[in-house]
Amino acid sequence: MASTPKVVFVLGAPGAGKGTQCKKIVDNFGFIHLSAGDLLRAERNTPGSQYGELIENHIRNGTIVPVEITCRLINEAMKSADSEKFLIDGFPRNKDNLDGWNKEMTGKADVQFILFIDCSEEACIERCLQRGAAGSGRSDDNSESLKKRFRTFHGDTLPIVNQFGENGMVVKVDGSQDPDTVFKTIEDVFKKHF
Repeated sequence: MASTPKVVFVLGAPGAGKGTQCKKIVDNFGFIHLSAGDLLRAERNTPGSQYGELIENHIRNGTIVPVEITCRLINEAMKSADSEKFLIDGFPRNKDNLDGWNKEMTGKADVQFILFIDCSEEACIERCLQRGAAGSGRSDDNSESLKKRFRTFHGDTLPIVNQFGENGMVVKVDGSQDPDTVFKTIEDVFKKHF
């Protein structure tokens, strides 16, 4: 790869519309969408993986996989992709993730900004419950899991967004509107940056 890959972190509460907007960005701007969770689940399911059992234990116990493993999987995915522009969805989730990223990925990727999709907790919960009722296949689209996910989001992820914001590296969009209206705002931002 000739130049350092450009990365946009995509963060927002559960149900804010991260996946929906990432798909639209990929379709319109040629980014590769990497979901930290999807990479970990794929690695866990790879026969003979040196990390599979460790990842499975963390997922089963509801704990966070060591950030070095997550960064290694992200880095491998970026190296094998035919692009130099990446959306990393759902990462960094906490200070440990960010510290690990800075340690493992400095010089390997150039973070442009955080795309923060802001949406009220009520709207997010309603979307997740509708998604669950429609058969999303996600075991965490239920009231009890959502309460825990929102606690984690407010306690661990929002401080990361605020830290980037202090450095002028957050683009905040209102995720409470319909997906096409939200994307119109995002599209304007990406046209300026890329």
